[in-house]
Amino acid sequence: MSTVTRTVPALGDLGLGWRREIAGVIADLRPGFCEVIAESVPIRRTRAVPDPLLTDLRDRGVPLVPHGVALSLGGVDELEPDRVHRLTACAEAFGAPLVSEHIAFVRAGGIEAGHLLPVPRTREALDVLVRNITRMQDALPVPLAVENIAAFLRWPEDEYSEGQFLAELLERTGALLVLDVANVYANARNRGLDPLGELARLPVDRIAYSHVAGGSEGGGRYHDTHTDPVNRGVLELVTALRERAEVPFMLERDGRYPPAAELFDELDAIAGAAGCAPITDDARKVWS
Repeated sequence: MSTVTRTVPALGDLGLGWRREIAGVIADLRPGFCEVIAESVPIRRTRAVPDPLLTDLRDRGVPLVPHGVALSLGGVDELEPDRVHRLTACAEAFGAPLVSEHIAFVRAGGIEAGHLLPVPRTREALDVLVRNITRMQDALPVPLAVENIAAFLRWPEDEYSEGQFLAELLERTGALLVLDVANVYANARNRGLDPLGELARLPVDRIAYSHVAGGSEGGGRYHDTHTDPVNRGVLELVTALRERAEVPFMLERDGRYPPAAELFDELDAIAGAAGCAPITDDARKVWS
């Protein structure tokens, strides 16, 4: 199978989500990049003020990617200026190669959902996303990448498949894609579909990087928890995606952080599935 050559900002093969709780461990790794939740970065006098450990990573040449969770690109309301400014300020403070957010809405009519909610795959919703993504792109000094989400809810009026929806969205906006293979796995499992088959239908030519995360079964559903180890099914998607395109991968962990040795094992498992070099060798010597 031929490999797609990426024409997006260069990142290392394997990164992880930066969290303050594991910042000391990350400092001893050799990550290809780190993604940072933009809403966790203080803004003072209109400037983003990164944690000193983040500044150290930046100064070591580790690319830092601001990742928004509250912009609500899929919402019909206009983007809130303060949230737009936060992402642009983080991009400037990090010297970021790109910024990422979600294909989702989190508020409507001023009411906060407290969760990433899926947009209907309709022409009207697509127009809203295009408007908001274009607005964000105009404000940013770097490219914007948008992420597919995991969701239990499906809208009955969908007019597109997920692959068709993503392809048209990327074509109309020129945006990049953060392809979360853990979300592909979760959605397929909960809908009784084949995860590998679902992945095969998604566009790969504009992927900036890919999220990898763990989940667990509960209440007859598969939950994308980010607090459990990455399972074999998700790792199979990592391998399948890497066979189609030269994609960087990134581990997401949010809470219930394991001991350093277990975190290293998880990163090594992703590296093995992706066929790339491990980033843990130096850190294992420090944390052994």
